[in-house]
Amino acid sequence: MEYYIADSAVFIMGSGIEPYRIITIPSVVNELKSSEAAMRFDLARESGARVEMPEDSFREKILQVANETKDCEELSSTDIDILAKALEYKGNSVLLTDDYAVQNVAKVLGLEVKPVAQKRIKDVLVWQKQCTGCRRKFDSGDVCPVCGSPLKKRRKRKI
Repeated sequence: MEYYIADSAVFIMGSGIEPYRIITIPSVVNELKSSEAAMRFDLARESGARVEMPEDSFREKILQVANETKDCEELSSTDIDILAKALEYKGNSVLLTDDYAVQNVAKVLGLEVKPVAQKRIKDVLVWQKQCTGCRRKFDSGDVCPVCGSPLKKRRKRKI
């Protein structure tokens, strides 16, 4: 059976997926701000949706790939966990998310991704930081260590 690994967007926007095919993680509930989204989550759980913690070994793999693509600064702990859960079920699941950084890492891992309400990403990107003052490029940070100007995220290359 094919499962749907559900990010918070599934409960925020709603979906027509049978709840018994949904798997999500506990921290998704923390991202549900509206009472409607919380109600969708509760109804899905009562109708068979599973809530599972990902295994640490899969989280480590996600962090490794996110560091390679430089998406690590964009991913929340919930994002990392949802990716880890999708990796656990790789081959038997579709990851449902609108988050572009999550989609970027998922594509590198070969996970099947379906957006909920947004467009799907077209290309897998590797990011870097560029100084707004001296234009030097760095792998991470928020402030240029050379001139002190803010660093902006820029596309380094497509994979």
